[in-house]
Amino acid sequence: MKRQTIGVFNGIVAAASYGTNPLFALPLYARGIGVNSVLFYRYAIAVLIYGLWIKFYKKISLNLSIEEFFPIFFLGIFFSLSSLTLFDAFQYIEAGVACTILFIYPVIVALIMAVFFKEKITKTVIFSILLTFTGICLLYGGKPGTTLNLHGVLLVLASALLYALYIVGVKNIKAVKHIRPEKLSFYVMLFGLLVYIYNLKFCTQLQILNTPFMWLCTIALALFPTIISLETITISIKLIGSTTTAILGALEPLTAIFFGVLLFNEQLTTKIVTGIVLILTGVIMIVTRKKVLR
Repeated sequence: MKRQTIGVFNGIVAAASYGTNPLFALPLYARGIGVNSVLFYRYAIAVLIYGLWIKFYKKISLNLSIEEFFPIFFLGIFFSLSSLTLFDAFQYIEAGVACTILFIYPVIVALIMAVFFKEKITKTVIFSILLTFTGICLLYGGKPGTTLNLHGVLLVLASALLYALYIVGVKNIKAVKHIRPEKLSFYVMLFGLLVYIYNLKFCTQLQILNTPFMWLCTIALALFPTIISLETITISIKLIGSTTTAILGALEPLTAIFFGVLLFNEQLTTKIVTGIVLILTGVIMIVTRKKVLR
């Protein structure tokens, strides 16, 4: 199999697997499990499985210097809070729409790079931003007779901002540039787990999973949108580059919308479809720019 084909395949798997977040989270919500408990199990199981995988199968050293510790610690907190705000948003707006709005993070990356790292904003960037926010406006009024919950929209925007800060940090903090992606991912998940330990009052408020189905959902959350997504996106970037991989990431919100419509009776209106097309068009215009992603 050619290098390009393998890279594209892994990029598709990475995007599609990350888009399964609501597929496994929403059933847990329906059974009364809170956001912090869901994410605690997701991160804890992922850390255990992924740590064993890279230590004993890939045989990667997990040693961390003091210079690496603090930057990775804060990156882990940013990444974890991005998960928390996104999962919280699922309780207020439809999962497919939430994941679509989340996909504006490359636009936010472009803005941060321009303001703080003096990267020039071109006409293409400006036009893509206009397209993206027009799409969000259409999503906001996309459901017949109602509008999207403003609190839910703000939560997703906060999630996108936090994820953008994580990406900018990984790309620009000197202490983490040389760290292997697998090792970085492990520590990001490990430090991110601390957020839920704290929110759950050091696990004294952790809700117990009392059915096999609940455990299957949490294990699936750890495997598909966490471990598999992280592993395959690393392979994809290595083989076909960050630009092509990011374009394939457009499958993330589409996967979420697909499962939302198929399994959770979410409505797919003409306005929502138009909004999705505008958002993805704007984002693709951003991610195909080498200066933003490389």
